[in-house]
Amino acid sequence: MKRRDLLKISALAGIASVSTQAAANTACTTDSTPNQFIPKKPADAKPLENEFEKYPKCPYCGMDRKEHHRTRMLVQYADDLTDGTCSIHCLSLSLGVNIDREPKNIWGPDYGSPLEPRPLTPVDSMVYLIGADLKHAMTRRSKHSFASPSTAKEFQAKHGGALGNFNDALRESYVDMASDVAMIRKMREERRKRAAEMKKG
Repeated sequence: MKRRDLLKISALAGIASVSTQAAANTACTTDSTPNQFIPKKPADAKPLENEFEKYPKCPYCGMDRKEHHRTRMLVQYADDLTDGTCSIHCLSLSLGVNIDREPKNIWGPDYGSPLEPRPLTPVDSMVYLIGADLKHAMTRRSKHSFASPSTAKEFQAKHGGALGNFNDALRESYVDMASDVAMIRKMREERRKRAAEMKKG
């Protein structure tokens, strides 16, 4: 992966705007922004082993990663701290708030695979289908990854969208962030209202 390009893209995240110096000067080493977002799991040299046992829930939205295995992602930083997320939307949050932590490995699911759960593959070697009429976790505009370019093209022929690489998909995740967050807030508020109504009834 071209880490320089990746870090440039992750810098677009508005939530990563707090300076490193401000974080370093704080009295508490774990609760200042962005320190409270540092991955909480121990350093993991082999994050792919027993992935769902170690990273069952997305730390940014709480979604079950095994349930959303077709969109889940895994990022291992240079210090072996690892974030397991449900989607590229939440991966972009991790990269944004860990802006001073260099990604060592990033894996995405092979959406075109028939295996359950979808196998994870290094994102450098994957083709992304962006904006197809396929469901995707945490975003209205899907960004699915494929290990096989020919399979990605087959899906494109059926479902539309544009082909790109990981950096293209990550950039579009940041572009979509405001509208996706608004969509997620609305959906969660509606869910809370339904739950409250069921409790009353």
